[in-house]
Amino acid sequence: MSVSIRQFGGRIPLAMVAIRPARLFDIPDVMRIERESFREDYPRGVFLVFLENNPDTFLVAEYNGRVVGYVMGYLRPDLEGHIMSIAVDPAYRGNGIGSALLTEVIERLINRGARYIGLEVRVSNENAIKLYERFGFRRIKRIIGYYADGEDAYYMLLPAEEWGGRN
Repeated sequence: MSVSIRQFGGRIPLAMVAIRPARLFDIPDVMRIERESFREDYPRGVFLVFLENNPDTFLVAEYNGRVVGYVMGYLRPDLEGHIMSIAVDPAYRGNGIGSALLTEVIERLINRGARYIGLEVRVSNENAIKLYERFGFRRIKRIIGYYADGEDAYYMLLPAEEWGGRN
């Protein structure tokens, strides 16, 4: 029996969402979610190379057989765990999926030796900034003109020793 998000009034039990490593056949769904979520539009090759190089920290959220979110993280040589991109399908936002993805990628990056986790976020993306701050990220600096359209970004940082574990 297929379970629809409409059966839960737009809300779904997070227990029915599986977080797992991305696979090659997930890339079209990841790209769809990326296009629906951001102004940038990474080419398919970016996702393929990222998947090949970071199979344990390119994660998807799956609900009822459908990819409904993703996160792309990697460990830099300086031991910064970096979150390149995270997004949830607009129809599934507000269900804790973004928090679950963020928690899992932080745990995996710290387990691989990350001393801190960094990311960039549009200064206008108040919802994402609030989420990251709830996780303990702090705004470190403003990067002028970071995005292709000229918008600034905040570089945010979470030291590993300040990570309180699963939220």
